[in-house]
Amino acid sequence: MKNLTRRSFLNTALGCSAGLALPGILMGCRSPRYTSNRRIQIAQIGCGRMGRSDMIHIMKEPLGRVVAVCDLDADRLIQGKKLAEDHYSGRGEKRVNIRAVQDYRELLSSDQIDAVIISVPDHSHALVAVDAVLAGKHVYIQKPVTYSIAEAIGLRKAVQHSKVILQTGSQQRSELPWGSFRAASEAVRNGRIGQLRRIKIGVGLDRPSSQKPLPMPVPANLDYEHWLGPAPLQDYMETRVHPQNSLSGRPGWITTEDFGLGMITNWGAHHLDIAQWAMGQELGGPLTAEAEATFFTDDVWTVHGSYHVEMSYPGGVKLELDNKHEVGIQFEGDEGWVFCRRSAEQVTASDPNATANQVKALRASDPKLLTPLGNNAVVWMPSKSHYGNWLESIAANRQPIAPIQQSARTLTACCVSWISMKLGRKVRWDAVTERFLEDAEANAFCERKARRPEYDYAMRLKERGII
Repeated sequence: MKNLTRRSFLNTALGCSAGLALPGILMGCRSPRYTSNRRIQIAQIGCGRMGRSDMIHIMKEPLGRVVAVCDLDADRLIQGKKLAEDHYSGRGEKRVNIRAVQDYRELLSSDQIDAVIISVPDHSHALVAVDAVLAGKHVYIQKPVTYSIAEAIGLRKAVQHSKVILQTGSQQRSELPWGSFRAASEAVRNGRIGQLRRIKIGVGLDRPSSQKPLPMPVPANLDYEHWLGPAPLQDYMETRVHPQNSLSGRPGWITTEDFGLGMITNWGAHHLDIAQWAMGQELGGPLTAEAEATFFTDDVWTVHGSYHVEMSYPGGVKLELDNKHEVGIQFEGDEGWVFCRRSAEQVTASDPNATANQVKALRASDPKLLTPLGNNAVVWMPSKSHYGNWLESIAANRQPIAPIQQSARTLTACCVSWISMKLGRKVRWDAVTERFLEDAEANAFCERKARRPEYDYAMRLKERGII
């Protein structure tokens, strides 16, 4: 593969893999029943750091089979194809051939693909996911589920219209490897700490790069026009996209506000999701938010640095995010507190580096608060594996552990915080209308107009009469 040019690789990949004739899969069948002889056929969209992690996990699941990969960077596309082919060849399969394309729409038009995993930068989540959903594909999408509030609402409506199964990559909801979040949130939801009063969350801290913005030539292997997609037109900078010499290095789009909003949606999507789950607001949201934050200036990165956010929720619950808090979630009630965070095990490429002396992942003011719950308790659905739960949900035609109806609300809470950060003042949110109250300035932040009609997810939905 090393001697292939970009052009010859794409010609070979597109020309010889159209049949997707793979072991253990019956071609041309759209039956909703899946077995060991009719596995769910999956395309991986995005083969970078998180995409490779997603692919490694999904290939362990007996119900699914990766049959195609997609990436706008031809080098990453080659490596994604190799990763999947090496996996199945390593299991003794002969003549394994994974389809590889740069344009994800080629995969969505194929009846031979049942589902897609979307591991692209945040600013393209909605566009790719809406196209996939409207094509009738089941979706696993990395968190945050979208870039903006309007996108989350639109994607939720598209899923409801198309009746597909969407799982959000909020792995903290599943039992492994971090049962701490389920145990803590179930304890809170069942009143173990009495009346919930306050939630304190730490989601880490981004730091500036100390590099000034400097335009660069676009690498020959990258389709930068489509990588930008709906985002504003701008010069290419490697430090704002992803490393060209590494598949595991942290991509710069995470810290570039045109592509991702920083820690408030990056890790905020994980921890605010669990917080809203615990307090019974997974289909609701905050009433108010008041935030302050510093933003990087004269730097290649543009997201927020330090932050302090205070939100109020129904029932008098106060939620506080601050970069000085320990990374994790502390629930405080009239009768005690519980705290949860990730353990020392690193399960995805975005996890912080584990240390030998890492603090205990689950703790409480009194160990009795974490004893087993009674028979009539509110408990979360079983989900040993987050990826397995998605595939099982597709096979059973039921909602997964992290459905769009709830992850859209998580994204909203993150973005309400970010909008308050940008405005530097208090905002009032109505979770019923999903709009800010009497605040045109704040509502203007809820959606970003696509750069070109080609990248306009809303246009697709309007054409179908969905919004």
